[in-house]
Amino acid sequence: MYSKQRRVALVVGTRPECIKMAPVWLALRHSRSLSPILVSTGQHRQMLDQAFGVFGLKPDIDLGLMQQGQTLPDLTARVLTAMTTVLREHRPAAVLVQGDTTTVLGTALAAFYERIPIGHVEAGLRTYDFEAPWPEEMNRRLADPISRWCFAPTEWSAANLKAERTPGANIHVTGNTVVDALLWVREKLKRTGLTAAQVIERCQIPADFAARYLKDGPNNQSPITSNVTGASRWVLITGHRRESFGGGFENICHAIGQIAAKYPDVGLLYPVHLNPNVQEPVRRILGGNPRVALIPPVGYEDFIWLMDRCHFVLSDSGGVQEEAPSLGKPVLVMRTTTERPEGVDAGTCRLVGTSPDVIMREASALLDDEAEYARRSRLKNPYGDGTAAYRIAEILAKDLST
Repeated sequence: MYSKQRRVALVVGTRPECIKMAPVWLALRHSRSLSPILVSTGQHRQMLDQAFGVFGLKPDIDLGLMQQGQTLPDLTARVLTAMTTVLREHRPAAVLVQGDTTTVLGTALAAFYERIPIGHVEAGLRTYDFEAPWPEEMNRRLADPISRWCFAPTEWSAANLKAERTPGANIHVTGNTVVDALLWVREKLKRTGLTAAQVIERCQIPADFAARYLKDGPNNQSPITSNVTGASRWVLITGHRRESFGGGFENICHAIGQIAAKYPDVGLLYPVHLNPNVQEPVRRILGGNPRVALIPPVGYEDFIWLMDRCHFVLSDSGGVQEEAPSLGKPVLVMRTTTERPEGVDAGTCRLVGTSPDVIMREASALLDDEAEYARRSRLKNPYGDGTAAYRIAEILAKDLST
């Protein structure tokens, strides 16, 4: 046995970071030589707290940095300053960040200034366009060069790092921890069970939509254990990208309305992001459409449950591009470029941008062509096998013991 465990700080600020870092925390918790410290910047508050609850986590340190109407410069400065104080007080052996948020950039800079080695989970993703996604492309491209461990989810992301002359010893292909999280939640739902009635109530899904599209399976089983047939087809929608604010979101809303008009048997369920730049056009254009159910943002467990039941997903989310293939759900990606081309190459995802014509054409292909839908729903997930977190923990344990 090791006489003393070395501390590793895991820093998260948003719900996606929590979801993708939770499996790493769970893996490090079982390490003989390493001990995780969970730090929350609170970049996003409500949705982050909900994600902690899914995995039974509670931050060891909660900085609570979110402020109403916060700007990127202000938030970046607060993360850098607050994380510097935390690192000076606790002096972890390493700091882990995940993804491409302001929390990632500010924390990585703080650790670099304190000469503490950085591990970047989900390193190497690139669009090579600083405007899309903005500012996330810049955040991750600045974090990788100062990271001691670049945990690349795929060979494609590792190739990006190599092309940028990242030392080979710093690059580790691990798979994406989002698959670990998805499978963990899937098993949890199998054990605990989750009925349509529970999801409908928690997610505030309108009764008429629920009655038509959300039905429990045999013996009231969750579709996580057995996909349910017989219910009418419906589409799950998410959207929040800054680069689509304004005309882009208006186009997206018009496309959703066109799908509803062309396919009167198809439902559309849209958990609407809280950002006013999303809420305003969505409520204005789709609020009166009786076949589009607009609901508040949903929790992670409920979202997985819903994604497992929908026909396909229309989204601009990076995480959804990685999660949906594990559930056999095609994704129409409402972006013109993606830092996750593996799903596009595999055929599980299709870039559609925000053009109503393109969205309509690709949605029609999935709704009209059963053979095409079947082909794209059976493709293998290119983002991993659910063991990424343990690979990361093993690499850290080996390197920090020397």
